[in-house]
Amino acid sequence: MLAKHTFGLAFGGLAALAIMGANPALADAAHPYPDRAPMEQYRLPSQADEIALARSAAPPSISDKAEVLVLGDKGYETAVKGTNGFACIVERSWASGFADDGFWNPKIRGPICFNPASVRSVLPTYLQRTRWVLAGDGRARLVEKTKAAIAAGEIKPPEAGAMCYMLSKGGYLGDGAGDGGHWHPHLMFFVPHDPAGDAAWGANRHGSPVMGGDNSDIDPAVVYFVVVANWSDGTPGPMMGM
Repeated sequence: MLAKHTFGLAFGGLAALAIMGANPALADAAHPYPDRAPMEQYRLPSQADEIALARSAAPPSISDKAEVLVLGDKGYETAVKGTNGFACIVERSWASGFADDGFWNPKIRGPICFNPASVRSVLPTYLQRTRWVLAGDGRARLVEKTKAAIAAGEIKPPEAGAMCYMLSKGGYLGDGAGDGGHWHPHLMFFVPHDPAGDAAWGANRHGSPVMGGDNSDIDPAVVYFVVVANWSDGTPGPMMGM
């Protein structure tokens, strides 16, 4: 849901659970995962496993009181009611940009915990995309529906303050993510397009911890992410090279 991570996931881009399209006209055959795998391959062994992995996205002081959603037969379903306005889920590969190599990679698991502003304005986009996927829509049809939803005002820019936690060392964010596929613990910030671009955030400058930016010609959101020192359990994450 990661702009997108260099290894794939946009929304957690993952982020971003915003839509990180790049070149949806590319043929599926150009990708190492050209087609959707059997849906069973995208599922975790049990609901308890999915709840635990989703909660690992943020520190227990946040995730223990968050709503937890799990992947059902027709979309995500609430498995645990929350009290703090946050929502934790495990994103699947279709949170990636439409042209990403891993769009149908069944190994991807992106634990992510959205704050209240992103629950209202970012998470619904991913939930809707998931419903379309489970209904059988392919990549080209997903692009069409997304464009139509944006044109109809059903997908809007993110609210001020929209962000999420991706601090799980149990996730798998892509085949090229390194460190066992979980990359680095990081925060993601969802913002509307800004004419100043990356300069408004000082992003992607030498020595700046802010990465990402606008790489989408579809989505009304821009995603920036910042690597942090520790995983959600307090253990140190891998060092970030400059």
